[in-house]
Amino acid sequence: MPYNAAMYIDTVPNRNSPPAVLLRESRREGGKMVKTTIANLSKCPPDAIEALRLALRGVELVPKEEVFAVERSIPHGHVQAVLGMVRKLGVDKLLAARPCRERDLVLAMIAQRLLDPCSKLATTRVWHTTTLARELGVEDADANELYGAMDWLLERQERIEKKLAKRHLESGAVVLFDVSSSSYHGRTCPLAHYGHNRDGEKLPSIVYGLLADGQGRPIAVDVYAGNTGDPSTVPDQVEKLRTRFGLERAVLVGDRGMLTQTQIDALRDYPGLGWVSALRFPAIRDLAEQGAFQLSLFDRQNLAEITSEAYPGERLVVCHNPFLAEDRKRTREELLAATETKLAKIAASVARRTRTPLSADEIGVRVGRILNRHKVGKHFTLTIEDNRFHFERNTVSIEREARLDGIYIIRTSEKQTALSAEDTVRTYKSLGQVEQAFRCMKSVDLRVRPIRHFSENHVRAHIFLCILAYYVEWHLRKALCPVLFEDDELDAARWTRDPVAKAEPSDSVREKKRTRKTPDAWPVHSLHTLLADLATRCSNTCRAGAGKAELRFEQLTEPTPFQAHVFKLLRLRP
Repeated sequence: MPYNAAMYIDTVPNRNSPPAVLLRESRREGGKMVKTTIANLSKCPPDAIEALRLALRGVELVPKEEVFAVERSIPHGHVQAVLGMVRKLGVDKLLAARPCRERDLVLAMIAQRLLDPCSKLATTRVWHTTTLARELGVEDADANELYGAMDWLLERQERIEKKLAKRHLESGAVVLFDVSSSSYHGRTCPLAHYGHNRDGEKLPSIVYGLLADGQGRPIAVDVYAGNTGDPSTVPDQVEKLRTRFGLERAVLVGDRGMLTQTQIDALRDYPGLGWVSALRFPAIRDLAEQGAFQLSLFDRQNLAEITSEAYPGERLVVCHNPFLAEDRKRTREELLAATETKLAKIAASVARRTRTPLSADEIGVRVGRILNRHKVGKHFTLTIEDNRFHFERNTVSIEREARLDGIYIIRTSEKQTALSAEDTVRTYKSLGQVEQAFRCMKSVDLRVRPIRHFSENHVRAHIFLCILAYYVEWHLRKALCPVLFEDDELDAARWTRDPVAKAEPSDSVREKKRTRKTPDAWPVHSLHTLLADLATRCSNTCRAGAGKAELRFEQLTEPTPFQAHVFKLLRLRP
C-alpha cells in the first residue's frame, strides 16, 4: 500500500478561546486520509509560525536583513508642509528672481525658524535631522555661509518689502503699525540700549516696528536702538508708505502711545494719509469735564460719535465697555492695596529709626521706587519730612478716575462716508493682529529672542528673517485653521459683531475646544503639535537585495488619513 505523507500547519477554531495552531502530518491509509498532530504551536510568535509555514511549502528562507532593510528614516512631512507653503506663496521669487545659493540658504533658514528655531550654528546641525537641507541642497553649508546669506538678505530688504506691499497693499488700504522690543544679552551691538523693555527684564533691548496690512499680514519691519521712543518711529512709516510703496492714499492705524498729538499734527501735512488712533486718559477726562459727552448717554448704548473744538477736523467715537470698567476697577484696587502695603513698611521703618533718623530725601527715594512700580502715586496724598512719613488715599482723585472706568475714545481723520463709527472702532482693534504677530515671534513659534548676533546688520537681518517666517506662518494658520485651536469664523466676525462689547468665541470653536475634535472627527492641534504630527511621515533610505543585485532607494512613509487631510487643506499633494 502506497505511503504518502505531508506536514502542514493547521489552524483550529476554539469557541471561547483563541484558535489553536497545530503542526500536523497527513497521510493516506487504506483509501482514507489520517491526520496526526505533531506539535501545538499556539504559543509561538506569529513570525515564526509564518516562517515554518513557508518552509513546509518548500520556499527557501533567508534572513530578512539580506533581502530588505531600512537604513535610515528622517522626518519629512513637516518639511514638506512648510516648504510647500513657501513655494506656494512664491517666497523664493520675493527673495530673488533667479535661483542662487544665497536664496536657498535664506529659504532654509526661514523654514528652520518654523520647524525648530535655533542659532545659526545649531541650524547647520539640526537641519540634517530632517530632509530640509537635502530638499534645498544646502547640506554642506556652515555657519559662516549663513551669516553671508543674512548680509545678502539685508541688502535686498527694501526690494522684498516693496514686492510684499505691491502684493498686499493698494491705494486706500488700512495699514497697521505697532512697536515691540526684545532683550539683548550681549554688549557689542550698537542698537542695544536701555529703554522701555516689553520683556520686563532689566537688560538692554532692541526695538522693532512691524508694518502689516489690515488683516495682520506682515509687510515690512524697521529695527531701532533700544532707547527709541514709539512716536519717533512714525515718520519712517510715513516715508515708507508714500515714497517707497507709492501709496497715494492709505489709513495708518497706531495706538495712543504711537500716534501722539505731535505725530498727528505732522500727519496733517499729508492729505492722502489718514489715520486711526485713540485718546489718552487725561484727554478723555478733560472732554468729560468740559461736557463734550455725558456718561448717562451710555445707559442705553455703548457707542456714540462726537466732535470737539479741541480736535478740529477729527471724528471722536466714545465707547463704553462694562467688562472693561470692572477690570479697571479691580486692577486699580489691587494696585492701591499693593502700594499701601509697601508704603506702610516704609512708614514703620521711618518710625523705628530713632537713633539714625531718615532724612526727607532718603524717604522720598524709597517712596519713589514704590510709586514708580505700581503707577498709582496720583491716588495718594503724601507727607514726607525728616524722620516723618505719612500717607493716605486721595479719594477725590480715585473717584474722579473711577467715573470714567470702561470709557475709551477712538479718534480718526477719516470721513463718515469712508469709515463708519462702528468700523472705526473695529479698525483700531485690528491692531490686536500685530500684537498676535509679536506673540508668535517671541514665543515658542519663531523665537526672535534671544538675539544672539553681535553686529547691527546681523541683528537687522535676523529680525527681518523672523518677519518672513511669520509671513509663512500667517498663511499656514489661515489654511490650517479648521484643525487648529483657532476660530474659523473670526475673520468674518470682526466686521459684523458689536465693536465695543466683549468678543465672544463662536459656537464652532467652543465645540472644537470642548471635544478636542473637528466636526469631521479629526484631532485638533496647535501649530506646533500639528507640525510634530506631520514629522512622523519620514523619508526612508531602503536597501533591497544583496551582492551585485543590491539596490538602494528612497521611499516616503505612506501618509496617515489625518496627514492626507492636512495636505489637502494646504492644497499640496502628499
